[in-house]
Amino acid sequence: MPNQDAIQAVIKTSLTGYDLINKPMLNKGMAFTASERDTFRLHGLLPPHVGTIDEQAERRLKILRAFSTDFERYAFLRDLQDTNETLFYHVLVHHLEELLPLVYTPTVGEGCQHFSEIWRKPRGLFLSYPNKQRIREILADPRFDRVRVIVVSDGERILGLGDQGAGGMGIPIGKLSLYTGCAGIHPELTLPILLDVGTNNRERLTNPLYIGWRHERIVGAEYDGFVEEFVSAVIERWPDVLLQWEDFAGANAGRLLQKYRDRLCTFNDDIQGTAAIAAGTLLAAINVTGIPLQEQRIAVLGAGSAGCGISSLLLRAVVDAGVSEAQARKAFFLVDRNGLLVEGMEGLTAAQAPFVQSREAIKGWNTDASSHIGLLDVMRHAKPTVLIGVSGQAGAFAEDVVRTMAQNVARPVIFPLSNPTSRSEATPQQLLEWTDGRALIGTGSPFAPVLWQGKSVHIDQTNNSYVFPGVGLGVLAVGAKRVTDAMFMAAAKAVAAMSPTVKDKTASLLPPVDQLREVSIAVAKAVALQAQVDGVAAACDEAEVERCIEAFVWEPTYLPYELA
Repeated sequence: MPNQDAIQAVIKTSLTGYDLINKPMLNKGMAFTASERDTFRLHGLLPPHVGTIDEQAERRLKILRAFSTDFERYAFLRDLQDTNETLFYHVLVHHLEELLPLVYTPTVGEGCQHFSEIWRKPRGLFLSYPNKQRIREILADPRFDRVRVIVVSDGERILGLGDQGAGGMGIPIGKLSLYTGCAGIHPELTLPILLDVGTNNRERLTNPLYIGWRHERIVGAEYDGFVEEFVSAVIERWPDVLLQWEDFAGANAGRLLQKYRDRLCTFNDDIQGTAAIAAGTLLAAINVTGIPLQEQRIAVLGAGSAGCGISSLLLRAVVDAGVSEAQARKAFFLVDRNGLLVEGMEGLTAAQAPFVQSREAIKGWNTDASSHIGLLDVMRHAKPTVLIGVSGQAGAFAEDVVRTMAQNVARPVIFPLSNPTSRSEATPQQLLEWTDGRALIGTGSPFAPVLWQGKSVHIDQTNNSYVFPGVGLGVLAVGAKRVTDAMFMAAAKAVAAMSPTVKDKTASLLPPVDQLREVSIAVAKAVALQAQVDGVAAACDEAEVERCIEAFVWEPTYLPYELA
């Protein structure tokens, strides 16, 4: 099994004085002991008080909570991460519910939009097109020797906000913060990377403070060649690395995953992670509705990489439940910008093709336009039990759409998953009002509880953070060579198994956010076991899997230091 050396009892370092306290992963601030201050020549550089990490956390939280905006809190946390990484993760781990929306969605979207304005210290790598020939040289730096997980983006489709160019680096940084905060993967094993291939965002290009390559996006053979150079260099540098693709545009996301998934251990979180949490939340909702998976009718608004990824995983789940694939496909209704996907439609992608409805199936539909069948038409005629939104279009679940759905379903399952909050297809308040409180809701970004008929209704955040940290932990724990679709199905089922609805049908669909560490460990175990079934990891017993997972989980506490 993989030997993981991140967990130490003592840290040995030759750094002293300013060099030591300016190293984020080594800085302990006023928590350096008196003897450590003697050994490492820190007297005078620090106030005389010797504190604890809990005192430091209390001090930082007091400042954090005094800010007036979430963006200010985001910037403060980024500074803390770049100053004292152990303290940053200590605060995050012990206040996940409060800090998750600040470290990641929805606030990270604004962080990406203003990344150039708040950038202060290097974190991760910017690989720009003009430096194509230097990629191997850049990756070769010895400080990256221990890297095991990379999250990479090209910044073209940041959440629902579009092209943010180099500012998209906020996404890999945020995602890897959750790998550590939720799954305990040591920060030194992680590396955020931004492929800077230019931007078509005129606001970024004309901003004198923009930190990226000032050039329109390269496309076609140039783009593919750059990505190939990057992937080849990664495989050469770290043959066993886990590489996560993040926020690539639909035209590239699916094809890059298919191109590289058999060359290295890799997955696309927007496609596979989103699919897994949607599937897991739907399985939890079935505990409430009582409608078995094989009887569900599923409408998806947004037939890009995320929508097709969700549909593909759910299709596999329906088939596994005993329905033929041909019959199962008939229960999926994917709606894109040109309406419901139907046979003969121009411009269908390979990912969309399995989900087209036949002309025969819809010939009896009384629609307003024969060439464009909208979401409302689907509600009227298909009578779906589940409605999922990954369109990036605020308000796309219009009132008439939701009310029509609710007329035909006792407990409509509705997941507006687009991020950030400003791009959600509908608000939870609207969905409860339009369904007379009957909707089972999961949102991509966090929403405050909604008051409905005098009761506070908790809103489940159907967010990928329930899945991808545990997937990464499971992959690393058993040294999986590839990431399979079955591993994501295992992750979805692990999340569903932890749903409070297993014991109480009136409870929330998902475990509370402050239990994400426990969820990640459960997901990791399921993924690790499935990796063995799929033949992409060495066989070992369940007890050994659990030991390997435990060995990878880092707790953000200060360790004693010795001079190397």
